[in-house]
Amino acid sequence: MKSVSTVEELETLRVSYLGKKGELTQVLKGMKDLSADERPVIGQLANQVRDDLTSQMSMTRETIQKQALNKRLAEETLDVTLPGVKPIKGQSHVITQIIEEIEDLFLGMGYQIVEGNEVEEDYYNFERVNLPQNHPARDMQDTFYITSKVLMRTHTSPLQARTLETHDFSKGPLKMISPGKVYRRDTDDATHSHQFHQIEGMVIDKHITMADLKGTLETLAKKMFGENREIRLRPSYFPFTEPSVEVDVSCFKCGGKGCNVCKHTGWIEILGAGMTHPEVLKMSGVDPEIYGGFAFGMGPDRIAMLKYGVDDIRNFYLNDQRFLKQFKVRG
Repeated sequence: MKSVSTVEELETLRVSYLGKKGELTQVLKGMKDLSADERPVIGQLANQVRDDLTSQMSMTRETIQKQALNKRLAEETLDVTLPGVKPIKGQSHVITQIIEEIEDLFLGMGYQIVEGNEVEEDYYNFERVNLPQNHPARDMQDTFYITSKVLMRTHTSPLQARTLETHDFSKGPLKMISPGKVYRRDTDDATHSHQFHQIEGMVIDKHITMADLKGTLETLAKKMFGENREIRLRPSYFPFTEPSVEVDVSCFKCGGKGCNVCKHTGWIEILGAGMTHPEVLKMSGVDPEIYGGFAFGMGPDRIAMLKYGVDDIRNFYLNDQRFLKQFKVRG
């Protein structure tokens, strides 16, 4: 037993003596050839030898296992007095932070948040927002078609159409924003991406005017860019609003004096808006003679670029922690 140093060696020794073909087993099998007087003597001796071997092997096994455990513990010694490593704490992506900040603002103004599918019907994506088949304005939103009638949505406007047709105006006005990812077949560069985020908003009620739209957008600009910001509205064109405007905010870097951020104009374009087109209301079963409203759309990606001075939209999607960890979650 003293020469045995591993459990495997011990098992080999046990089989050679006590196994089915072991030496002691063979002795017991040969007892049938002994005389009646020899059998009790040899049987007693064999049993005693077997018990002694079993006992010694058991003790040897415990000794070997204990030695192996002590060796492992010595090799895996842990100094519990060493300082621990602080785990890295994750945080929301900067685009998510911008979206949540905008959502909080509009929730506080009584809006509902509506989300929906990114795969949409052509009918809701284009026709229901006053972009019929072969309308030239569709070229500005060329996208990824799955079938001739199903596509990756180019904006979150389909949610406005879907919500409009189900809203019960007897219970109050419709006030909603619809954030989400959208897709357009565009060439990726510093300011364009085939996938980006959008937040669109809509208010439909009686007696809604352009003044209501302007007041809402001023509140948004001050929330996102600072209390001293002003906005201006420039005439523009969108198929789903009439009249339509581009919305600029006074430059938050130079205060409107002119710098490289605002291209020395004092103003930065941030979103598009306008009064909801009567045709959009009609297609949703809403009487434009009674109800009216406004709509607006903005890109959280662009707002993040302007707010933090990011010069390449692709930085938001490269998952480079050196870049992303700069945008700490407030609070």
